[in-house]
Amino acid sequence: MSVERIEFPVVADVVGGHLGRLDDYKGGVESIIRLRPEYPLETLQGIEEFSHLQVTWYFSAGSAADVALHARSPRDNPAWPATGTFVHHNHRRPARLATSFPRLLRVDGRDLHVVDLDADDGTPVIDFVACFKEMLPRGPVTQPAWPGEMLEDYWKDAQER
Repeated sequence: MSVERIEFPVVADVVGGHLGRLDDYKGGVESIIRLRPEYPLETLQGIEEFSHLQVTWYFSAGSAADVALHARSPRDNPAWPATGTFVHHNHRRPARLATSFPRLLRVDGRDLHVVDLDADDGTPVIDFVACFKEMLPRGPVTQPAWPGEMLEDYWKDAQER
């Protein structure tokens, strides 16, 4: 059976943190992942024992018109090779989803206080889960040189902007 579309609930919202579509200087910014009221508090039980979360969020500021189904240079920089849609980590992919691994600072009721979540204030969160080391990539992670060049300033402290 082939599925064309999948519908997901929004389980939480990002409160505070980044404002606007900034490419770099995402580090050191605190924000809150606020669990929506239809989910019982016990769904968070034990999460405070973990250092990081895996958060799947929706690029809600984008639109279907932003989707780019062709190879293009990252950040439109001709110094970097044209790569396909599914190589890019941005809002131009068909599902407009992103995954981040923020550090969990504390839990206060429905509020999960985090740092280094690169989603903007008001972003809908599709899912989040405690980050297990055993679920991270196994073996060496390899990539060409250009992502390191492009993202050199990505996690620099936002106060350095």
